[in-house]
Amino acid sequence: MKDFSKELSFKTSRSSGAGGQNVNKVETSVTVLWKIEDSQFFNDSQKDLIQTKLKNRINAEGFLFLTVSESRTQLMNKTKAIEKILEIVDKALIIPKKRVATKPSRGQKQKRLDAKKNLSQKKENRKFRY
Repeated sequence: MKDFSKELSFKTSRSSGAGGQNVNKVETSVTVLWKIEDSQFFNDSQKDLIQTKLKNRINAEGFLFLTVSESRTQLMNKTKAIEKILEIVDKALIIPKKRVATKPSRGQKQKRLDAKKNLSQKKENRKFRY
């Protein structure tokens, strides 16, 4: 996991929720912004991958943003925002393995047919014969 936290910029705002009078006067909510195109930590292919996978989180100016207002303190929200954005970008960089199509083996087919025959015989034996 690459630590690109030096490239992040932050905005604060008043958060909603618990905190009483504190909510009305202290800006505890933190929005973290990251300009993907200006990043020095990732190459062009990685930037393209991030932009395609996280396109719903990127605004028109090309900033990836995330808002955190879980904690009552600005510092805690800032650290949580950094952790979350690093985690999101790390997950976006994972390229899933391609599935290789396979066919069931002859033994598996025979086992399935045998199980069907056993079940059929079991049900047939339940029938009343006179």
